[in-house]
Amino acid sequence: MRNTIIVFTKVPKSGETKTRLMTEREGILTPDEAMALYEGCLLDVINVCIASKSGDVRICYNNKGDVDYLEKLLEKVSDRSQIKELYADKGGNFDDCMQYAADHILKEGGPDRLADSLLIVGGDIPTLQPYILQDAVKKMKKLACSKAGLAAAIKLGTENRHLGAALVEGACQEGGFSIIGYTCATPFAFKGVFYNQDGITALDMLLLKAVENSIPLAVVEAVPDVDIPVDLASMIPVVKALRLASYHDESILTPVNTLGILEEIGLESTATPPQR
Repeated sequence: MRNTIIVFTKVPKSGETKTRLMTEREGILTPDEAMALYEGCLLDVINVCIASKSGDVRICYNNKGDVDYLEKLLEKVSDRSQIKELYADKGGNFDDCMQYAADHILKEGGPDRLADSLLIVGGDIPTLQPYILQDAVKKMKKLACSKAGLAAAIKLGTENRHLGAALVEGACQEGGFSIIGYTCATPFAFKGVFYNQDGITALDMLLLKAVENSIPLAVVEAVPDVDIPVDLASMIPVVKALRLASYHDESILTPVNTLGILEEIGLESTATPPQR
């Protein structure tokens, strides 16, 4: 089963990147610092995707993003030659953009598809590790070959009769998910996942779609994203722990770019002692 990893990202831009971390939005970073932090996170995520060797790596960026700036930033990744493609989404709401990112690869399971399955990851999850992506692909392949996966699959023709449906997700905070994967034979669409009128969380909506269509679902280790100051405070000790653990475990990839920006800005996590 051919897999593609899509890094779904906005091209970093000062004043428009990670705005909820900025002082203007009751955060703690300047616009330039917020942009720099995201660039560090994005580079580390891409390096993990490359190191995982879990499929072709492609980057889907926002429709109005500066692709020339993105190309310049990508000069800093571990191996630029491993990024197979950069492509812009078509705009719209978050559901629309995610759907286009996936459709560009899977092409409704047609013979011109670029892969049989995909994983979509965000650029703001610097604690992501290669083994998590490897686990996601392994579980997705297993489900796609299962009785339940074959029963739920969209029929793609006799040449694909052994390719079943499968969903895999890695949760993040507040009922969201930071990793999602599925096969081209999976009856799944993003409509209503992030934008619905019923107050249903993205992860709950994903589960509802899996139940409604009898799609077998697997979960992998949760990977938090970094959107607001409390996320940032929680992330800092974890990336430090990953650096220390990597000295004794070669499977761990240190998020060096994120750590470098944190050190440059001078950010540390603190725990306020209780008042007596």
